[in-house]
Amino acid sequence: MTTASPRPDSPAPERTPVVVVGAGPAGLTVGNILRAARVDCVVLETETRAFIERRPRAGVLEERAVRELQRRGLAADLLERAQRHTACEFRCGGERYRFSYGELTGRHHFVYPQPLLVTDLVREYVDVRGGDARFSVREVALHDLDTDAPSVSYLCPETGERRLLRCDVVVGADGARGVSRAALVPERARIARHDYGTGWLALLAEAPPSSDCVLFGIHPRGFAGHMTRSPEVTRYYLQCPPGDDPANWSHERVWAELRERLGAAGAPELTEGRLIERRVLDLHDYVVEPMAHGRLFLAGDAAHLVAPIAAKGMNLALHDAFLLGDALVAAVRDGDASGLEGYSEACLRRVWDYQEFSQWLSEVYHGSATGDPFRAGTTRARLRRLFTSPTAAAAFAEQYLGAAERY
Repeated sequence: MTTASPRPDSPAPERTPVVVVGAGPAGLTVGNILRAARVDCVVLETETRAFIERRPRAGVLEERAVRELQRRGLAADLLERAQRHTACEFRCGGERYRFSYGELTGRHHFVYPQPLLVTDLVREYVDVRGGDARFSVREVALHDLDTDAPSVSYLCPETGERRLLRCDVVVGADGARGVSRAALVPERARIARHDYGTGWLALLAEAPPSSDCVLFGIHPRGFAGHMTRSPEVTRYYLQCPPGDDPANWSHERVWAELRERLGAAGAPELTEGRLIERRVLDLHDYVVEPMAHGRLFLAGDAAHLVAPIAAKGMNLALHDAFLLGDALVAAVRDGDASGLEGYSEACLRRVWDYQEFSQWLSEVYHGSATGDPFRAGTTRARLRRLFTSPTAAAAFAEQYLGAAERY
């Protein structure tokens, strides 16, 4: 919880308009927006710069998010290096169903692993725009968030001294387990949570992609997914029991299940490779309402988590950051607090939209593996409608690519 400000003996407290806690996509994007507008801020991160630049995370970006990064001068490397995807493919009952959303909508996805985006954002914030980022800090604490004089303290990794940053606003972008979530007052924050009751074995394989698009395997043995990460590395998912031990999944078992669940008539064989990551994700969602508490504004996973079912997490984090960064510039530089006042409501509209789509898609992915004939039947009905109804196809494409309104 938030506490009263400490009184460190040395050094003297510093002053900055905004403190950003967390150097992920949301926190770094907010920092870059502030620096571009000549609004001072400090970004605090408990990990090293090298660690956050290689931490494996998501890799699918909506076109609209990329265009917004581009508008803000944050997408040069991305546009040069990212892959563009215009279709996905469902495999069910031994058949292949290609969904060409690019032809349907004229829009596409970008595939750009999160570590590369974070590397770009750190370089732009620190090395190009001269932003103040402090890595490897310890024992971050938030103070006096319900007053007009909030502050953030931390232990300096070089000296071991507790430093104090006085500010006007704190941005909490430090994830589900960060201090920002812990600072919430239970009586004023509602955390809505949904558990899917299933797990995914998340895999990274040192192997080139086996398809030019994302693959979704709908199978009675469980869901399987294939997602490109780079020309040399492919992300795979296998549905498994929640809490399963990754050690139960040998190299041979993993590839046998992937071949079975992603197999289809006329499909090329999967290209096998060494598994460089194996971890089990217990699928769940949560939403914090509201996303603003006194002088604390949450962004990214600190405010909401959407399971990787629909690949929306990084996109939601960036959406938060665009809105919050602009609102902070207006408040700090121009004295207009209306954007901050409406920030939570504006973000939550999209958050709940994506949560609903994730739940819908979960039934498509997992219904056939439940052992329930009714859920298996409704899964088949949803897939038939998707591939026979132009209206259903258009609705799916809009949600899969991201809601139509501009940021």
